[in-house]
Amino acid sequence: MTEFQPRVFSGVQPTGNLHLGNYLGAIVNFVALQQSHDCIYCVVDMHAITVWQDPKELSRQIREVTAAFVAAGIDPVKHIVFNQSQVSAHAELAWIFNCVARIGWMNRMTQFKDKAGKDKENASLGLLAYPSLMAADILAYKATHVPVGEDQKQHLELTRDIAQKFNNDYAESIAEHGFGDAFFPLTEPLITGPATRIMSLRDGTKKMSKSDPSDYSRINLTDDAEAIATKIRKAKTDADALPGETDGLKGRPEADNLVGIYAALSGLSKQDVLNQFGGQQFSAFKPALADLAVEKLGPIGAEMRRLMADPGHIDQILANGALRADAIARPILDGVKDVVGFIRRK
Repeated sequence: MTEFQPRVFSGVQPTGNLHLGNYLGAIVNFVALQQSHDCIYCVVDMHAITVWQDPKELSRQIREVTAAFVAAGIDPVKHIVFNQSQVSAHAELAWIFNCVARIGWMNRMTQFKDKAGKDKENASLGLLAYPSLMAADILAYKATHVPVGEDQKQHLELTRDIAQKFNNDYAESIAEHGFGDAFFPLTEPLITGPATRIMSLRDGTKKMSKSDPSDYSRINLTDDAEAIATKIRKAKTDADALPGETDGLKGRPEADNLVGIYAALSGLSKQDVLNQFGGQQFSAFKPALADLAVEKLGPIGAEMRRLMADPGHIDQILANGALRADAIARPILDGVKDVVGFIRRK
């Protein structure tokens, strides 16, 4: 049985302001995983252009995501931080995977249906095929684990399907070239933390989103202390006191969301939070949540703003990361080309 070196890969799209949901649902886990895994973190700018992006704004947003990674505690020296378009192996492997994946697989992707809407005939080919590029992002490094939110589990399952089909389709060639019984691992999801889904501050039934027209629906990582406190103070709630048990949060989406945010920011369970605040009104809970959010997020926002003031430094982080990422991906891509039967420059 082929054994693969444990490696974590994950990416974040540079498409608008990063918010509390991105931080608690993804970035905080990225930081924690550094302690136990070799990690590769990518700003997936090629995914971003599946829908049109203003070029100047895209450049700014690539740097902003990079700044958020570093400000939140990701170490770009011990681990790898880069933007996808600087490593050509992603695009090259994606084309090979386009020829492995089936159109029916792509048509079943719920995110394509959501993003394309009713006018899917007018959607870009990239939007349809981007799960194949996502598989290439992961498998270009033979990553064994990917931290994902619930909404990305389907794409990771597709990555596993593509890896399995490649391994099966080219089994004889894989063995002939000395790669054992499988070229690619079947990547496992890492879903961690008590608050992998952070909901809107204005509607607890909807996911916190950078596309929501109301800025009061989300806490942006670049918000200052006053903005953070104001948004929490104005967050939608109900009239009842907080319950003493987590079962009491059922049917109360806004209360459940705010308790979940407090739990995630403090590293406690929801029950721990209710043990402290159960029976109290939101007029008492919201100030405590605001103070905690400012304490945790304020320094990240300040460091992001400092880093963004020096774009040359961010660009150097990305360039250095891309060189290191390419050094891992290039031999793997060369192996894929050998297995497929391409003649490559030696």
